[in-house]
Amino acid sequence: MALTDQPLEFVPLRGLRFDNRFSSQLSADPEIENTVRQVQKSFFSRVQPTRTASPKLLATSKEVLDIVGISQSEASSEYFTQVFSGNALTDGMDPHAACYGGHQFGNWAGQLGDGRAINLGEVVGTEGEYLMLQLKGAGRTPYSRSGDGRAVLRSSIREFLCSEAMFHLGVPTTRALSLCTTGDQVMRDMFYDGNPAYETGAVVCRVAPSFIRFGNFEIFTSRGQINELEKLLKFVIENHYP
Repeated sequence: MALTDQPLEFVPLRGLRFDNRFSSQLSADPEIENTVRQVQKSFFSRVQPTRTASPKLLATSKEVLDIVGISQSEASSEYFTQVFSGNALTDGMDPHAACYGGHQFGNWAGQLGDGRAINLGEVVGTEGEYLMLQLKGAGRTPYSRSGDGRAVLRSSIREFLCSEAMFHLGVPTTRALSLCTTGDQVMRDMFYDGNPAYETGAVVCRVAPSFIRFGNFEIFTSRGQINELEKLLKFVIENHYP
């Protein structure tokens, strides 16, 4: 068994309280192998983050830590860095990548899905709100197509800063919990000019009430899978618009 295929270690993070509605109320992809494929009549695929070589915590948002229930001391622990770089899990997490479709360059592209994002699970925040924790740049999933599932530091810094800035400007958006470098080098063609180069790998943890989007509905509509479409609609109404 390859190192990246081995189950991740479970470590304690006392502040997090999980209630995974999405992955417990909707049906999972029955295929357990993390191979690129067309996922049929399923809302998500269970998949673990890919281990990183030498993760380091660069930044956290104190506001978001408070919202999800993690103390500053716990955020400074090695456990925190391991979990939010994708090297470990904590009790209650149910990591998975969502199946959805979408358009690219003005044309319907069919199945897209979380190609480099992995949802760790839904926590119940300190004020009783549900929040999904998602690692971006956490490795390949069944939806990665030809991608490597990774993210680089420059774009991860931009996402961390801009999401928090937009929130404080009153624009509804994801929040940023943490930013870690991975110790891995990631090949990217920064200027799309045919000159790729290695960049510093990174993982950002995004937080939102839900990562369900129009594409989650569109994939079932495009396939004529009306039963799944109705189940998703019922889930969203009951859990997000009761």
